[in-house]
Amino acid sequence: MTGFEHLIGKPAPAFTLPNFDGTSFEYKPGASGLPTALLFYPQSGSYGCTQQICSFRDAVIGEGESMIEARVETNSKNPGAEKTTFKPETAQVIAISPDPVEKQKQFVEKEQLPFPVLSDTEKEVPKLYGIGKGFFGFAAIARVTFIVDKEGIVRDALDTTVNYNAHQKFVDKWFQKLEAESAS
Repeated sequence: MTGFEHLIGKPAPAFTLPNFDGTSFEYKPGASGLPTALLFYPQSGSYGCTQQICSFRDAVIGEGESMIEARVETNSKNPGAEKTTFKPETAQVIAISPDPVEKQKQFVEKEQLPFPVLSDTEKEVPKLYGIGKGFFGFAAIARVTFIVDKEGIVRDALDTTVNYNAHQKFVDKWFQKLEAESAS
């Protein structure tokens, strides 16, 4: 059982961690004015984590691509599935695992990840967010995704270690909801 539910509806905790390139990455919820998906995952390079994180990579719309073109395109990891999308200038994704910077760098380079992949070897940020061990205590941390709105408020969280593909669908649904709220 995790203890992150108390954060929903409250300001997300701020933190600073090393990014995959060794630089310091500071997350100040609400400062960018963009909704954020915080992806906590157990281990870079493992099968499930690679599937989860790469589904977010595949959802980022590249320059020159329209939302309609990108949405029709199929996801390389899930042939035939509709590709959900977002633009980096309208939402941000931040991935965090307890792997060291060197392993994060290898993971980012191998998988060509276009967003911050942070190292938290001491598991301090998962503690801030109330995340415990995952997969019946066998994983260093649980696979949990938080949605933080543009004001820095935690709107929802998904905890499912085994169903790694559910995270990207969860984020896409929330990003669409937050976009609609902003439009009204």
